[in-house]
Amino acid sequence: MKNAAQIAREVESSYLGGVSANLKTTGSRFIAGQWFRREETDNGERVRAAMVDRRIYDREKFNELPHGRTVTVRGYERRWIFGRRIKSVTVATVMAPPGPLLDEGQSGSPPPPITKSQLLDHISRLITDGKAVHLVGVCSPSGFEDDVWNHPPQLPNVKLILVAPRPDGGWRVVPADSRIDARLVKLFDPEENSQKLNRIRQEIEARRIDLLTGSLSATQLARELDLPVPLVNNAFEAIARTDPELRVSKRGGEAVMYRGATKTSAEEDRSMSLAEWIRGLFSKEGEELKKINVLSEKRASLSTRLDRMYEDIGALEKREARLMEEGKAANSTVTKRRVAAQVARLRKDISRYNTSASILSKQINVISTHIHNLELAQTGSLASLPSTDELTEAAVNAEEILEQLGASDALVSSLEVSMADTAMSDDEADILNELLGEAEDAAKVSPEKSAASRPQKSAPSKEKSAGDPAAEG
Repeated sequence: MKNAAQIAREVESSYLGGVSANLKTTGSRFIAGQWFRREETDNGERVRAAMVDRRIYDREKFNELPHGRTVTVRGYERRWIFGRRIKSVTVATVMAPPGPLLDEGQSGSPPPPITKSQLLDHISRLITDGKAVHLVGVCSPSGFEDDVWNHPPQLPNVKLILVAPRPDGGWRVVPADSRIDARLVKLFDPEENSQKLNRIRQEIEARRIDLLTGSLSATQLARELDLPVPLVNNAFEAIARTDPELRVSKRGGEAVMYRGATKTSAEEDRSMSLAEWIRGLFSKEGEELKKINVLSEKRASLSTRLDRMYEDIGALEKREARLMEEGKAANSTVTKRRVAAQVARLRKDISRYNTSASILSKQINVISTHIHNLELAQTGSLASLPSTDELTEAAVNAEEILEQLGASDALVSSLEVSMADTAMSDDEADILNELLGEAEDAAKVSPEKSAASRPQKSAPSKEKSAGDPAAEG
């Protein structure tokens, strides 16, 4: 099992490798400058100093730790004839303090997340030219504190992007300012689109049971996986095209995935002739399928509303709990009365929401039952079970065939025996008789030999028992 130091070293390599590839392929199109210069530095001396402070002198341990590497790309523009002026500075850096990684073996606790003061101190050392715009992507293998994620530091002339690995193998990439161009933010995302699509596919597969009676929102899934909503929408459509049971519905710009009826070959075949189309128009064959799809979409919409309503109820219950704690801690009677009135209103709202949720749940139950009945009817029609007369006729034919096979088998067996007897020569018959005779003689002699070979019981045992004083007594 890998320790925190090994994991941090892998995160450092993956992050800097992915960002370097992005800067090399598309960075020149989004970063200011006519030509660029790349350099790489690390904090290996700080790692050695931390090891010396702890009296650790192990080269393998040093190579196992992340060295806080930093990749810097400076963009320049031409000024006059031979002059140049720095236009932009792009920095991809990793914050992995060696102290907590070295202390993990002693304390057993993982390294803590990066604090805001640590982040500001690290960024201040990266600012080399205050006149140039700095685009800084900071990656922390141990993550950042909630205060950093929720309220990132705002620095003049610095566009900050926070990056941290996710447990599922992805990355959380959050700009400190929402006004930062999304194309610049994408430069610091080391994860490829194929890997993101694979994560979405795995999440859908993990929630396949939830899709039986509910739905999956692209907005909610994008928030949970730290992915852009348009990418999840496209992934929904691509996955639904490969899975005959999945459907995607878009309402209000939000994609919702749910499970519908399985597509039949007639539905998938778009090259239908005019005569077949007219014949299918007057046929009732696809009505159940259309009903199932419409009802499944309706059930998905109701399930989304029910999930949101449950979230609202949970928020109201948390607010009620906070008000109750506030009322218990208050010393004034006036404050307690105010809190009591607020709690009473909240409980009424919660009761109303629960009633609405109950109605939605019953509607979903009715629709699910109707879908189940339609699927049963469709399955029975697709099976095309034979009639009673057909089953009886097939049974009679099978019985006749079995009788014929039995007679043929008996005939073949008799022929095999007669052929075996006639095919034997006179010499073979004499030898066979001799062998049979020897076998019979052996069978007769064997009982006598076996009786003679049996050991006789010795009589001295009886004499000994008779002369034994113990026996006499």
